[in-house]
Amino acid sequence: MIARQDDEETPLLQQPEQLMANTPLPWNQFWIILLLQFPDSLVFQTLAPFTPQLIRDIGVTHGDESQVGYYVSILQSSYHIAQALTTLHWSQLSDRIGRKPLILNALFATAVSMFSFGLSKTFVGLVVSRIFCGAFNGSGVGRIMLMDITDTTNLPQAYNYMPLPWMLASLIGPLVGGSLSQPADRFPEIFGRSELLRTYPYLLPCAVPAILTSMAWLVIYFRLKESVSTKASPWGSIVGWLLPQSYARPSTPASDSLASSGEANSEEVSSKPLPLRALLSSKVLTVTASYVTMVVLHRTFGSILPIFYAAPIELGGLSLDPPRIGVILAVSGLAHGAFQILFYARLHDRFGARALHITGVSSGIPIVILFPVINALARAHGVGLAVWLCVGVQYALATSLMMCYSCLALFIRAAAPNRASLGATSGITQMVATGALIIVPASAASAFSYSMQEGHDAWIVYYFFMSIAFLAVGTSLLLPRDPSVWEDRQ
Repeated sequence: MIARQDDEETPLLQQPEQLMANTPLPWNQFWIILLLQFPDSLVFQTLAPFTPQLIRDIGVTHGDESQVGYYVSILQSSYHIAQALTTLHWSQLSDRIGRKPLILNALFATAVSMFSFGLSKTFVGLVVSRIFCGAFNGSGVGRIMLMDITDTTNLPQAYNYMPLPWMLASLIGPLVGGSLSQPADRFPEIFGRSELLRTYPYLLPCAVPAILTSMAWLVIYFRLKESVSTKASPWGSIVGWLLPQSYARPSTPASDSLASSGEANSEEVSSKPLPLRALLSSKVLTVTASYVTMVVLHRTFGSILPIFYAAPIELGGLSLDPPRIGVILAVSGLAHGAFQILFYARLHDRFGARALHITGVSSGIPIVILFPVINALARAHGVGLAVWLCVGVQYALATSLMMCYSCLALFIRAAAPNRASLGATSGITQMVATGALIIVPASAASAFSYSMQEGHDAWIVYYFFMSIAFLAVGTSLLLPRDPSVWEDRQ
């Protein structure tokens, strides 16, 4: 799949490897990995529709509409700051004590933080809830486990299905967040008598992902098999991680027992995770640069979008209410996921991961241009057919951007120096990306609020957004023509 037969630069001696049959996906574990991707996506999709209104309701802006974006950006940054400080440690620890304990820890933190968020009545309480979720959320460990149980022949096929949980979350989350917020006012005949929901009008939409996350925790606890086996106990491995002199060396990752391709990839398996300095190779740095700029581009789009929809038309937005925002986000998430499930594997086989990635990040340029075009049409003709057509085109372009995650996962796996360091390699990319997410999307949301104020250039946020898009395109050109190029050189 990854190594194509029509590549004239590939030596003839490598042709037998290219003809290797695709390994079947280990569905008995793969469906559980799909399940554990659902809660994290659901949380973000649920919060997005009502967060601007929540900021208004708690009174922290004192009625100043232009300040809403600032406080939304602070909430986003608090989560990413906490995650940036911990994600590399969770990834490295997962190479030593295994993936499953950290996955369970992340799900527990997600459930607790969502209940806390719904019960918060102050902005400080909201920030603390997001910090707690970010600090203990090792959600990236699940994607590392996917690389454990697959090989180069079936990993693209696995990523063909990865949009399923995200698509489901994109469908359910915005509807939950948009429809169930302020339920006592929205559905007085059902929830009007509930004093709890009148006191905490955003508890119900937060409780839904919290309960579903708790259910996922139970399924994973009883059904998920560990993909990394260690000779030491978990506590002994943790001590060894903190005190290297007492480190008990872990055994070979157990992915060979989960994926029958172990023999074909045995040369990639090492019995010892490498130190951090040894991981900072040119390959890891290259894929990290591409991953960071792509994630920043996508998350900036996601952070500006609900603010743009909620802002008044005269201030540069579309004046949409939370229920309508929730429906738009849900429909777009469904369309994005369906497209990747139906076409990603075929497009990957035809064009390769690098070409798809470059196309995806390049779509960010017209995506940015469409924001002021949509607002100009709304000012001139109202929110009519022309506006909705442009919104549809913008989301169609964003579909190609979503496929970049699957493409870069192949490069991250190929960049890892050995299988035992796969978690740490992925952790490096996640840490740097999360660090960038502390500043850039929040800055974009703040720039949007700043541009809304009288006397300021309304295009400031779009200049900022466009520079990110061009940077993402530039870093994408540094990738090799195919992930197999890096794997062949190991």
